[in-house]
Amino acid sequence: MTFQELQPKVTAITLNNSLSRDEKLLSVCQLLNENIEYYNWVGFYFANHDSKTLHLGPYVGAETDHTVIPFGKGICGQVAVSNNNFVVPDVAAQDNYIACSFTVKSEIVVPLFVNGENIGQIDIDSHVIDPFTEADERFLEFVNQEIAKTFTI
Repeated sequence: MTFQELQPKVTAITLNNSLSRDEKLLSVCQLLNENIEYYNWVGFYFANHDSKTLHLGPYVGAETDHTVIPFGKGICGQVAVSNNNFVVPDVAAQDNYIACSFTVKSEIVVPLFVNGENIGQIDIDSHVIDPFTEADERFLEFVNQEIAKTFTI
């Protein structure tokens, strides 16, 4: 399924009032994981700005020990500080990378903003080296814009 075909499905999930926010997030993770071949782990991390840590939210994929990540550590922690997308074509070439599994070859992390504040991020791991393009970035920005609406009235 193309990103263009997935966009209305993402919107439909976020507008489904019979689901809690976490159920919506999990449904989006499942949608992306099932329809984009190289999205092998899809999850959300949410920021605690007081403790300067990220906390694992809903996700689909292999279990992870990384349920709390300090700001600045790993790809997710760097995005919490930079507020910018981070694409890692080959995790083996990245110095500040927290290894999740030997099967993970690449990663993309896109921050989630609500009212201009970085409240978290969507994190995608892939078992393929260098699969992510600018189209992935734009699509995941769209996903996060739709998710952000579940945090505002």
